[in-house]
Amino acid sequence: MQQESDILGFTRIRRVAPIAVNTHGGRAKCLQRLIRLDLPVPETVALSFDAVHRLAEGQAFDKKALLRVFGDTPLLSVRPSSEDPDWGGPGAILNIGMNDARHAELTESHGAEAADALYLRFVQAFAVHVERLDPELFEFDASVPVHEALKSALEAHEDETGDPFPQDPAHQLGQVLRSMARAWEGTTARLLRQAKGAPADAGLGLIVQSMALGLGPGESGAGVVQLVDEQTGAPVIKGRYLRQAQGRAALGKGASGVLYLSKDERGESLEEAQPDLFAKLVEMTRLCRVRLREEMQVEFTISEGKLFVLDAVRVPRSSRAALRIAVQLAEDGIIPCEEAILRVPARSLTELLHQQVDPTDSRDVLAKGIAASPGGAVGRIVFNSTDAQTYEARGEPCIMVRRETTPEDIRGMHSSVGILTERGGVTSHAAVIARGIGMPCVVGASIRINSRERTLTLEDGRKLEEGDVITLDGSAGEALLGAVRLLPPVKDHWYVTLMDWADAIRDIGVRANADTPSDAAVARNFKAQGIGLCRTEHMFFEGDRLTVMREMIFAAKHEDRAEAIARLLPMQRSDFIELFRIMEGLPVCIRLFDPPLHEFLPSDREGAKELAEALDLPLSDVTRRIEWLSEFNPMLGMRGVRLGITFPEIYEMQARAIFEATIEASKHGAPVVPEIMIPLVSAKREVELVKTQIDGVAAAVRNETGAEFTYRLGVMVETPRAALRAGDIAQNAAFLSFGTNDLTQMAYGLSRDDAGRFMNAYVQQGVFPEDPFHTLDFEGVGELLKIGAERGRKVRPELTVAVCGEHGGNPESIAFCRAAGFDYVSCSPFRVPVARLAAAQLVAADAK
Repeated sequence: MQQESDILGFTRIRRVAPIAVNTHGGRAKCLQRLIRLDLPVPETVALSFDAVHRLAEGQAFDKKALLRVFGDTPLLSVRPSSEDPDWGGPGAILNIGMNDARHAELTESHGAEAADALYLRFVQAFAVHVERLDPELFEFDASVPVHEALKSALEAHEDETGDPFPQDPAHQLGQVLRSMARAWEGTTARLLRQAKGAPADAGLGLIVQSMALGLGPGESGAGVVQLVDEQTGAPVIKGRYLRQAQGRAALGKGASGVLYLSKDERGESLEEAQPDLFAKLVEMTRLCRVRLREEMQVEFTISEGKLFVLDAVRVPRSSRAALRIAVQLAEDGIIPCEEAILRVPARSLTELLHQQVDPTDSRDVLAKGIAASPGGAVGRIVFNSTDAQTYEARGEPCIMVRRETTPEDIRGMHSSVGILTERGGVTSHAAVIARGIGMPCVVGASIRINSRERTLTLEDGRKLEEGDVITLDGSAGEALLGAVRLLPPVKDHWYVTLMDWADAIRDIGVRANADTPSDAAVARNFKAQGIGLCRTEHMFFEGDRLTVMREMIFAAKHEDRAEAIARLLPMQRSDFIELFRIMEGLPVCIRLFDPPLHEFLPSDREGAKELAEALDLPLSDVTRRIEWLSEFNPMLGMRGVRLGITFPEIYEMQARAIFEATIEASKHGAPVVPEIMIPLVSAKREVELVKTQIDGVAAAVRNETGAEFTYRLGVMVETPRAALRAGDIAQNAAFLSFGTNDLTQMAYGLSRDDAGRFMNAYVQQGVFPEDPFHTLDFEGVGELLKIGAERGRKVRPELTVAVCGEHGGNPESIAFCRAAGFDYVSCSPFRVPVARLAAAQLVAADAK
């Protein structure tokens, strides 16, 4: 038989049969494992990927040889067995071998109703899924007696095909196998599984199994059982059982007569009706958990009081359940901690640490966009920052809806529970700020905003107004009508335990991008190893600071500008003191002022008028100053180090604030060694000029206070030239931190705020493998990172090298940085756990 099976490409599944996931699929291998556990699995045969491929090509197949494995008059089922169960496959077909003669035999042995039901199910499946006949012809109302439905189905088949229903079991089996093989290799199926991450040439195995009927005299039926809740991962005996049924009928909607498995006050249970069968079923499922090293959902059939196990699949689970299941298996000694770390997708932590829209609740999708920051939020629509602050003051949650956000929207964004924008991509202003503060955000949505009328128009023409309630699903990139139920964030024993295991093995540092004391507190709570990027400009948008900042910008003389800056100094100092206290014992990297000055000025006439009133200036003067400061391309204009060299008093004030805060914070805790980062550098001379400034301020503060302190000066590498000339720049820098957001913009010549309009088309047509603002471009931008790191360390071997762009929280980017020898990555506070776990998974995978 073994020689014959090799020729035919099928193998009887036995303990020592040559079955492998990459040749016969996961279901075939799982069934072999169940057989090795001595579970009552019916006779089963596996067809290899190669055999199924030959079937799809139309090659002849000795069907009778396959049938002989199962005896004289078998009833069979055929199920798909792909390499990964998530890749799907054609649906199972049951009761192959049913014909008029077998129907007559079963009528005698099992009764007419059971025989009719078995025959009808097969006729329906064969007609619709094998012969591709109109499904409506074979659908019958539940009120129609089974024998009448069977008669009508057989007549409909003959009317449509011109032939009676096929009676030869070998012919039936051959047609089913060939149909399923061709369905797998069809264009539609290929595209569907590619969308799930399967390779285009993924193989399919087929499982042919003797039927355990589940219908007839005695206790007969079918069901499924599992030992955990798929939503929470909590231990519970869960499942359903339906008498006089086959397959997964018990899980069907509206199935009547369903029994609970364990005792339940809501109705009859299998435990009460058949305690011995129930106990045996639970024992088998527990054995699967331990020996298969996974929480399994076992499909079973009871046939005349005898229990059969037909299949076992991994329990489908939510992100919450996946985390608890992995940790519980490790705590029970079933899997090692390293494997538990690998079993939890790093990105799933982002969902767990935010409120989430309940996937089981109904939803009316208003608009779809880019999922820029995860989480769920319910609130009333507002269209500007002022209204957002008003709603917050009243204690009413609101969602700010904007064409696109700007730095002057910061206060409104902090007052909102979610952000929805018409424009933007994954690294747009709204996206970056939202991720930093852990707020759900959807950008580039299919909406039209009229800020003047305060309306939001949807693609289908519906209009929403200020005050209307919507739900934002930042994880799915959708806006929903009304209030949808939210699930609370998770940070329980299972999460803490997994992260402790991850931190114990990872070998690359993880810091947070944190701009304010509140951001730093979140970062510390998520166990960031310091702050890798503190964008000081965000501190100026808070409260009265914006007014002082604007006074500085409008100052006509150096003395006036210095006076305004002097008023900003204590504000910055107090922020830095708080940052240092929160992050005590950990490094804090502070980026000096970066954005162009016009970002602090109003962008509309109403805002300009308010500013004129605040500064007691004519509106024309204010408008003229705003126009003068505006640039054609501000991203490449007077910002970053260029601003610091042109207006040196700004950087001098910030340096003094840092050093004075360092002295103050060091009095009450561990000595602080601040890291000062110069933004947007492209030339060695820029670093020399700023270093001279900073060193001068440090000397002055030491002389004035008599206190000693040290600091580290570094450069944020955001321009291609800085990466290429890293050797020169490193002569005056203790560290290089690559700002991959701007570096990607400049390397590609793309605007991160506007690229979302065409990026989907580019990715779909293969121009880019992925949005380079979402996943680091290893070939281009990554090459610049490697060049910069290598050239910098060649000059200064002790040079610290890091990434502080949004890519720092991306698992693939972390793998790249680790391989390139970077010291740490830095990302938004809420992505710190993702980065910690992803970094640990790289170590665990290497050790596997």
